[in-house]
Amino acid sequence: MTLHLPTVNALLNGTAAVLLVWGYASIRAGRRERHARVMVAAFAVSAAFLGCYLYYHFTVTAITRYRGEGWDRTAYLVLLASHTILAAVNLPMVLRTFYLAARERFDAHRRWARWTFPIWLYVSVTGVLVYVVLYHLNPPEAG
Repeated sequence: MTLHLPTVNALLNGTAAVLLVWGYASIRAGRRERHARVMVAAFAVSAAFLGCYLYYHFTVTAITRYRGEGWDRTAYLVLLASHTILAAVNLPMVLRTFYLAARERFDAHRRWARWTFPIWLYVSVTGVLVYVVLYHLNPPEAG
C-alpha cells in the first residue's frame, strides 16, 4: 500500500490540533505534568508533519494547484496565504515557548504561549482545511 503523503500530512495536522487543545485544557485544569507531555507530543507530531511536508514538496511534487475560479479561488488563496505566513512565524515562536518552559521561566512561557497557542492551533486546523480544499473540493482539470 502506498501512502498518500498529503493525507498523512493532514492527519498529522489534525492530530496536532487535538493535542494542542488537550494541552491547553490540561494546563487550565492545573495538570502541569500532563500539559508538558501533551505539548511535547504536539511538537513531535508537528515536526513529523514538517518532515513529511518538505519531503513531499522537494521529492514528489513541487506544487498542487487549486483550479477553482472567482470567489472560491480568492477564499482559498486567503486561507493558504494566512496559513503559510503564520506557519513560518509559528516555528520560532514554538521553539521560544518550549525553551522558556524548559528553563522553568513560566511567567515568560505563559506570555509567549498566549500568542503561540492560537497561531499554532490556527496553522494546524488550516493545514487540514487546505488539504480538504486541494484534494477533495478542487475542481477537476479542464480537458
